[in-house]
Amino acid sequence: MSRLTQLSSPFMLGFDEIERVLDRVAKGSSDGYPPYNIERLPKSDEQGDVLRITLAVAGFTRDQLDVSLEENQLVIRGRQVDDDKGREFLHRGIAARQFQRSFVLAEGIEILGAELRDGLLMIDLARPQPEKIIRKIEITTT
Repeated sequence: MSRLTQLSSPFMLGFDEIERVLDRVAKGSSDGYPPYNIERLPKSDEQGDVLRITLAVAGFTRDQLDVSLEENQLVIRGRQVDDDKGREFLHRGIAARQFQRSFVLAEGIEILGAELRDGLLMIDLARPQPEKIIRKIEITTT
């Protein structure tokens, strides 16, 4: 039995991939760690829209963070090692943690770079302006 969705309309052809992406996003992690912001930076002439994802990763070093692109998905991982075995805590509220945060990227989005500063990991993305293409289709008669 096939599933009926809004993208199943006969007027929307070739949107199967979008439907799969929406399913992947819906099944994504609902964990709120680490918190993040997404902001639009001022436009520049050469790059079009520039977006910045900022994650609060206080306590993580550059070596404990990994940013990668996996099949149009930006994946950020953090791995801390619990090396406090020789220490005696009276209260421990800061635990060594691991996380994975994923963002599905649209086709054509470019990753400009990543920077770690003051406990914030900033990843800049560019969305180039699409070229307007108008193509006349010749009609033939038989």
